[in-house]
Amino acid sequence: MRVMREDDIVTGGSMTVDETTERARKLLDRYGHLQGISLIEPMVHEEFAGKITMTSSFGTEAAALLALVAEVDPNLPVIFLDTRKLFGETHRYREQLVDQLGLTNIRIMRPDEEKLKAEDPEGMLFAKDGNRCCFIRKVEPLQRALQGYDAWLTGRKRFHGGERGALPVIETAGTRIKINPLAGYNRQDIEDIFENRALPRHPLEAEGYMSIGCMPCTDRVDPTVSDVRAGRWAGQDKTECGIHYII
Repeated sequence: MRVMREDDIVTGGSMTVDETTERARKLLDRYGHLQGISLIEPMVHEEFAGKITMTSSFGTEAAALLALVAEVDPNLPVIFLDTRKLFGETHRYREQLVDQLGLTNIRIMRPDEEKLKAEDPEGMLFAKDGNRCCFIRKVEPLQRALQGYDAWLTGRKRFHGGERGALPVIETAGTRIKINPLAGYNRQDIEDIFENRALPRHPLEAEGYMSIGCMPCTDRVDPTVSDVRAGRWAGQDKTECGIHYII
């Protein structure tokens, strides 16, 4: 596990927007009925061999997709965005999962220090401009990390609601293709993965955190609430950090 530097970034290989759109259409025709490992395997070994990565927050549900990916290819690059605002429990949970699942290629991306000094010297930008804070700490680092990859796996699911309610298993993001192997999974499906593989839980889940991001923008929620992301940016007109708008 290491911090990703500029010379680690894969370069070249990007498709045009038109090529990406056409390829996504063909992939949906061929694989759109699949999910889980059945979808991950051909994406990793056939369609995008050497040109695919995944992102993980190492949050409450993250172990489910990480476990499936580890069974397909434990050396698949896993991008982890260390925003410098995460819970210490998330870092320790990441280390625990990496060890248990045998993941060997964790890429840690951090915000540009010069941008932080210029725009968030006191570390309070989240309270003034949450979107800009997310851009500096998550979106821009991910843009750098994705250079050269044609596809990436995400752990988003339709049952999260909101903009994710109609999530397809394969979609485009500018010149890249996003694969959402768990898009059609429900809460019980995720629970089954945890139970069948004896996966550990994020330690903050027991304290009432259903979805976990940065410390200042993550709250506990009532476990009976249907919206698992209700504790993210609570009270703000904001439901996403912006990484899934990357083009």
